[in-house]
Amino acid sequence: MSERLEAGATAPDFTLTDQDGASVSLTDFRGQKVILYFYPEAMTPGCETQACDFRDNLNSLKSAGYTVLGVSRDAPAKLTQFRDKDALNFELLSDPDRAVHEAYAVWGEKNLYGKTVTGVIRSTFVIDESGTITVPLYGVKATGHVASLRKKLGIDG
Repeated sequence: MSERLEAGATAPDFTLTDQDGASVSLTDFRGQKVILYFYPEAMTPGCETQACDFRDNLNSLKSAGYTVLGVSRDAPAKLTQFRDKDALNFELLSDPDRAVHEAYAVWGEKNLYGKTVTGVIRSTFVIDESGTITVPLYGVKATGHVASLRKKLGIDG
């Protein structure tokens, strides 16, 4: 596992395929603030909870100048199903070979139901307009994460 990224680090650049098959690069968002979040698997209970929480708070996040991008190892077709099933209103990106997961140090050992397993460490990164990580959050909980994030970012409403 790579070393965890800290505030002040340059966000590793990437180009991934979105739920519609289009290429999306982090550099496409230079000049904008980005919330990049990694989740284990589309259409699983915790991931649905988290995605719907981002969906339900997207207007306030957008009003504060943030673009939300979700990343998982799921194939674009599964991401399309996830978006459609839960009416998600932000881009979902596919990282099947885990290269971006590794670059952000979100693939590694974690505790799951009392057992140590290797997998996706649910994590979120806030990236500023210049591509610098301002808030790195590893091992976040699916429930209540967006409210906690909004508080950290000083976003009301």
